Amino acid sequence: QLQASGGGLVQAGGSLRLSCAASGRTFSLYSKGWFRQAPGKEREFVAAISWGGSRTEYADSVKGRFTISRDNAKNTVYLQMNSLKPEDTAIYYCEADRTQVLCTISSCDFWGQGTLVTVSS
Repeated sequence: QLQASGGGLVQAGGSLRLSCAASGRTFSLYSKGWFRQAPGKEREFVAAISWGGSRTEYADSVKGRFTISRDNAKNTVYLQMNSLKPEDTAIYYCEADRTQVLCTISSCDFWGQGTLVTVSS
């Protein structure tokens, strides 16, 4: 029901925009966000946005470089990633939650399948 896309290979300092399109139900009233999981590491929070878009949250490691946004008419959430670093290399997962902006790995209601971002040095 959540389909992430937009990953790829980019050089350090470059940009990518990830998209997460929802289908099968209307997620306009759900908070949405992104997590990532690097090889050999646990999945970690990246960014989240409230259902109306008025509140956004970011991990310290991406503040000032990543921007989360959403288009409820298209049932899609985006993650604009600028100034990418090799340490941003990971599989990026989108999530949606009906009640929490900052849901956790164990509490988020829905997960997408992930899209791979590789940043070369």
